Amino acid sequence: MKLKHLFLLGLVAMATVKSVAADDKFPDGTVIPEWFRNISVPTLAEQGKAYVITDYGVVNDSTIIQTEKIQAVIDKAAQEGGGVIVVPEGTFLSGSLFFRQGTNLHLKKGATIKGSDDISNFPILKTRMEGQTLDYFAALINVDNVNGFKLTGEGTLDGNGLRYWKSFWLRRKVNPKCTNMEELRPRLVYVSNSNEVLIAGVKLKNSPFWTTHLYRSNYVKLLGLTITSPASPVKAPSTDAVDIDVCNNVLIKNCYMAVNDDAVALKGGKGPWADKDENNGENTNIIIEDCNYGFCHGALTCGSESIHDKNIIVRRCKINKASRLLWLKMRPDTPQMYEYITVEDITGDVDNVLVVRPWTQFFDLKGRKDTPMSYSQNIIMRNINVNSKVVFNLEKADGQYKLKDFLFEKFNVTTKNGDLDKSIIENLTLKKVVINGDKLK
Repeated sequence: MKLKHLFLLGLVAMATVKSVAADDKFPDGTVIPEWFRNISVPTLAEQGKAYVITDYGVVNDSTIIQTEKIQAVIDKAAQEGGGVIVVPEGTFLSGSLFFRQGTNLHLKKGATIKGSDDISNFPILKTRMEGQTLDYFAALINVDNVNGFKLTGEGTLDGNGLRYWKSFWLRRKVNPKCTNMEELRPRLVYVSNSNEVLIAGVKLKNSPFWTTHLYRSNYVKLLGLTITSPASPVKAPSTDAVDIDVCNNVLIKNCYMAVNDDAVALKGGKGPWADKDENNGENTNIIIEDCNYGFCHGALTCGSESIHDKNIIVRRCKINKASRLLWLKMRPDTPQMYEYITVEDITGDVDNVLVVRPWTQFFDLKGRKDTPMSYSQNIIMRNINVNSKVVFNLEKADGQYKLKDFLFEKFNVTTKNGDLDKSIIENLTLKKVVINGDKLK
C-alpha cells in the first residue's frame, strides 16, 4: 500500500506538468475547456461549517447500524444552510445515506464508513441500474440533485461486500442464467442529476455491486482515488470502478483502479429502442488520464448498456494485468454509436489491446424484427507500448455493426498473436505499428 500511495503522489506531482494544455483538443477537434485543467481540491475549512458526526451521538463502533444518527447530522447541516459532514478516525456501520443540497462529506485519515451487509438497510426507490430506470436499492452514499457536492479526505468507504458476493455465486450455481440484479445488492456511491461534483483522495473498496455510478451528471471530477475489489479468493462480481451513464464533462485523473470487472465503463441505455427513451442518452467529453490500472476486465469499456459515446480520451496510463485495454461491446439488440475515441501513451501488460466483438449476454430484441445497426468510428490508438496475448481481437459482423476510420499509430507490442484482418475496418490507417519487432503493413 505504501508503494501504491507513493505512486499516486508521484502522479499528482506529475499532473502539474502534464495537465491539459491550453490548446489541447478532444478527438473531434473541439478545444478542451479550462475546467479540465483545474485539479485543485478545497480544504476542509473551505467546504463550510464542519459537522463532526461524533459530536452528535454517533459512536465509533463497527458492530451497530448508525444510519439514522448519521443521516440526522446530514439533515441538520442542510437545514442550517449547509456544511461538511466530517467522519473522524474510526469505523462506522451504516445503510443508505442521502446527501442534501449544500452538504459535503469528508473522511479523515483512518475514518471508515462501512456498508451494512444486510440489504434491508438499503431502501428501494426509483433509480438507474444497468441501462434501465427502475425500482432498485439505493447505494451506500446517494447524491441526487446536489450541485457542488464534494467527497474528500484520506479515509475509506468500505462496501463490506463479501456476503453479497458469496450469495451471488451460490445463486449462479443454482441458476447459471441469473442476471446481475437478481442477487439483491447495493452500489457504493451513486451520483445523479448533479453538476460540479468532486470526489477526491478517498479509498473506495469492496463494493457489493458497481462502485461509483454517475448518472445524468455533468462536470464531475474523480481525483486521486483508490478503487479496489478482489478477484480472489471470492470474486467480487460486477464491481466496476466507475460507471458513466448519460454524463458530460467528466475527468478521471491520478486514480488507481483494480476491480473484478470493468475499470471505467460507459453506459447510457440498452434495448432495441434505447435511443428513443428519454431516460437514456449520450456520454461526451470524458478524459481519463495519468491513472494506474491493476487487474480489471476492461480499462475502458463502451457498453454493454451504451448508445452513444463521443469525445473520449484515455492517456498516459499504466496497465498491469488488465484483460482489455479498449473494449467496444457491440450489442446486437441495441443501436450504438462509439465515435471520436483516443487511447494514447499507454504502457504495461494487457491480455487484449483492442476488442470489438458482438455482446450477446441477455440479448432481447423485444419483438423488433430487424437488428439495429451500430457503428464504431474515428477511433485512434497511438503510442501503445505493452506486452499482450492478443493485439487485435476483432470479429466481423456484417448487418450488425460497421467499423470505420481507425488509426493505429506508433505501436510497440510484444504479443502471442499480432494478426490483423484489415477487411474488418473500413478506412484503416497504420503508422509505425511494430509487432514483435516487425513493422505491420
